[in-house]
Order: sequence, then C-alpha cells, then structure tokens
Amino acid sequence: MHEKYREEDYLMISGIQHFAFCRRQWALIHVEGQWQENLRTVEGRIVHERCHDENFAEKRGDLLICRGMRVFSSRMGVSGQCDVVEFTQGKTGAVLLGREGLWQPCPIEYKRGKPKQDKSDILQLCAQAMCMEEMLCCEIHEAQLFYAEIHRREKIALTSELRQEVEQMFMEMHNYYARGITPQVRTNKKCNSCSLKDLCLPKLAKKRSVQSYYQVYVEEM
Repeated sequence: MHEKYREEDYLMISGIQHFAFCRRQWALIHVEGQWQENLRTVEGRIVHERCHDENFAEKRGDLLICRGMRVFSSRMGVSGQCDVVEFTQGKTGAVLLGREGLWQPCPIEYKRGKPKQDKSDILQLCAQAMCMEEMLCCEIHEAQLFYAEIHRREKIALTSELRQEVEQMFMEMHNYYARGITPQVRTNKKCNSCSLKDLCLPKLAKKRSVQSYYQVYVEEM
C-alpha cells in the first residue's frame, strides 16, 4: 500500500462493494464510466438520499449523530461519504472540535433489502471505519449495517482479517484503474441481478463465432 496517494488518484469507497460483487462490474462503472439503473439501484439510491443531509447533526445526551460525513484515506487512496456516524461520549474515541471529552465513532451504513450472502456491504463499512481512524486518530472496533427490508441494525466486528481484505482489494482496484483495464466476463448467478447486464453482455462475451454471436442476439430480441 502506498504511504500516500495523490487526491486525483483517489477511488470511491463505495466502489469496493461493486468490486467485491464483480470486478468487471466495478471496472465498467469506475474505469469506463458506464451505469444503468434497475429497481434495486433506484431503491438503494432513495434509501441513501434520506441519510445524506450534510447539514444535519443531532445531539441526544452523550450521543452525537452526524449524517453524510465525508471521509478519506491518503494511505489507501480512497474517499467517500458515510450515511450516518454516531459519536458516543466516553473514555475512548476522538477529540472533536468544539466538544469536550472523547467521542467514540460508529459508522452506520444504510442498505435496501436484507443482509447479503457475500461480504460486499461489510467491506464497504470497514473501509469507511478505516478512513475515520486515519482522520480522527482513534480506533474503531465495531460498526453497524441497517437493512431497510428487515428494519434492523446488524453489528459488524472490524477484524484484522477484514481490514487486510479491504486493503488488498483497494490495491487491486488501483492497479486496474491505473492501467485502464476492464476484466473479462466470469459469468455466474450474480449476472441476473446486475444492473449492467445489458451493457456487460456476459452471454455474448463467451461466444467465439459470428454465428454464435448472431444466435444469442436473436434469442435476446
């Protein structure tokens, strides 16, 4: 990992979720600049729009709630925005401007639907926490995911193994981005739920002959 990336080389933190889901999907969005909405992405955008009010900060006793907090890491070369960060006043945490004592941060990421079988949401959340640790000079051992479908928070332990996976993925993402590479198609069940299926064309990419290409095109009509 580089000691410090230039700001113009920063990648989006949210991209790690795409990368964990499918490296080709991430490259189509973040390297080639392609995007296509489906029901899942629209619902997800609506959930996040309700969270990202950067002017909102609420204090309830020992709890400070901030929305849309911007975070970055010059060491990992990434930047982004947290949906919600809850700061609890106590014996550990960070020193906040204009606030007395120490405040322990806990990033909370809001997602549509229910918990996924893969770790894409967890990796994104861990990356946010790692950025906050670098910015605020504190340690964060736990974060939370809120899923709209089940309307419940899940506590996530930010283990050393999870942190290593985040760093390794960002290094791989920087490598692809710097070289302008879009990985080849690796079809699986995830392709059916991908919003970029019509742009990626996984079926066509696997066909070698013109006849096969034409046959798939006819089937899709």
